[in-house]
Amino acid sequence: MKERSVIHFNVADFAVSVERVVDSGLNRRPLIIAPLQAARAEVYDMSEEAFGEGVRKGMALRQATRLCRGAVLLPPRPALYQKAMAAFLKVVRNYSPFIECGSADGHFFIDVTGTHRLYGPPPDIGLRVRRSVRSHLGINPIWALSTSKLVSKVASRLVKPVGEYIVSPGEEALFLAPLPIAILPGLTRRELQKLEGFELKTVGALAGLSRQQLMVPFGSRCDYLHQISKGIDESVVSSPASTMPAIDCECSFAEDSNNRKEVEAVVIDLVGRAGFSLRKSCQVARRVGIWLRYSDGTHVVRQGSCRTGTDSDFALSRLALKVLQRAWIRRTRIRSCRLVCDRLQKRSPQLLLFPDKGEREQRQEKVLGAMDTIRSRFGHLSIGLGSQSGLEG
Repeated sequence: MKERSVIHFNVADFAVSVERVVDSGLNRRPLIIAPLQAARAEVYDMSEEAFGEGVRKGMALRQATRLCRGAVLLPPRPALYQKAMAAFLKVVRNYSPFIECGSADGHFFIDVTGTHRLYGPPPDIGLRVRRSVRSHLGINPIWALSTSKLVSKVASRLVKPVGEYIVSPGEEALFLAPLPIAILPGLTRRELQKLEGFELKTVGALAGLSRQQLMVPFGSRCDYLHQISKGIDESVVSSPASTMPAIDCECSFAEDSNNRKEVEAVVIDLVGRAGFSLRKSCQVARRVGIWLRYSDGTHVVRQGSCRTGTDSDFALSRLALKVLQRAWIRRTRIRSCRLVCDRLQKRSPQLLLFPDKGEREQRQEKVLGAMDTIRSRFGHLSIGLGSQSGLEG
């Protein structure tokens, strides 16, 4: 069996890097990106300078500004980061059809197995992509090469913020052995606490345990822990069709709320933003997820699927409100609400010979078309669905 060659590209502090390309005056200055108008804003991204002062993603902005008093504050611009991500993807696509990327976070996996006859050895591809992205986009990605996504991702974490790392075939376990267990991806906080309680501090120490020994404290997760500790990862790099970046919208309440009408209105507004993005990119979503963050820091996630996919605000809102009802399981006030539309696919350009849409659906399409025109000219807040009653159209 041919050894795989998987490269992981990662732009450290992606949002900060993009902002510094736009404004070179921000270079080498501590920078914090956060929604400045929110009453309880949290850090979206921060520069290495701010990180060195103790600032972390998800930290309350008030705390972050106390730790790093001289930081420049900027609001996040997701559309700009998506544009930079698309430009990065355009470069990577020149070398392989097997690409997996995050959502505007600067992460790419690319499987270049068997492409050496066209593009040379895998390390040359890594160097060539970084050189192209640096010269055309102004950002400098880290890259790491190994036989799997797992090892490549871990290796890229060792060279942050700039550099490259190559792990040769057969050296995966040896590479991982001295590293701290916390560097392994996919481990929950509870699992890390258990491992710490067992005085297991390095990946090598974890690899020394058998599946049977791990089964007692970790149950069905024993196989996963055993495999990653030895650098075994057979997961494939997905094709672009299955890894279209999800559409992610979030709103933090000015004051924690448990008012149903207020929360539902926020969900419908987020659906309007997502629906507009879907129609603009000629995509449909087959799954909607709702993330509720409560005032005590607890998160609840629920998802709902649509078999055929849709880009209609009306259909997405009905699905999102059903998911919200399943996610809203506590009496604690809600601090923020996040909506994610994923499992995206391109909307078919082929017109139906016998349209199966009723009169109401056709009327809703015309309404959304008119709303999109207005939003394109005057912004999203210029028009929207008034309430849940409007969903009946």
